[in-house]
Amino acid sequence: MLKQSYALLALIGLQVFCAVFFVVDAASDFDEAILSGTIGLHLLVEMIATLTLCAAIFFEVRSIFGLMQRKAQLERSASIASAAMYDVIEAHFAQWSLTPTERDIATFLVKGLNIAEIADLRGSAEGTIKSHLNAIYRKSGTSGRGDLLSVIIDSLINTPGGDGGRAMTSITAK
Repeated sequence: MLKQSYALLALIGLQVFCAVFFVVDAASDFDEAILSGTIGLHLLVEMIATLTLCAAIFFEVRSIFGLMQRKAQLERSASIASAAMYDVIEAHFAQWSLTPTERDIATFLVKGLNIAEIADLRGSAEGTIKSHLNAIYRKSGTSGRGDLLSVIIDSLINTPGGDGGRAMTSITAK
């Protein structure tokens, strides 16, 4: 991404250099035409091309700044959504009274890691992870990974008036 930014800046710099060259050249040609009293078709085309290049650079830079602002806005939104998702997941973990180890394992589970990967990251045996997962499923009232993720996702997409609050009611009732 950074290479693309530098390449784009270099391209805009080259366009600005060309625009300056053409403006100076067109101004020089215009002075000569005024002195000779004739403005030819070549000079008109050159001036139109120069003005078009300058306008294109202006709109290009304006568009890039707009895209940069939009990117910053999307990054802020993603950060807020990530924090909200974390809060929802943590609320479930608290509601289910998961231990710190179970929270850690459940977090890895939500991130999509399999039992072997979780065991490797935690430096535990797969059997130990399976035992913790069974406790997580029991405490959450779910029957497995898919059901656990479904409960979390349902509460993430639960909107006022969407399902009448059934998703959140189901976790608070457990």
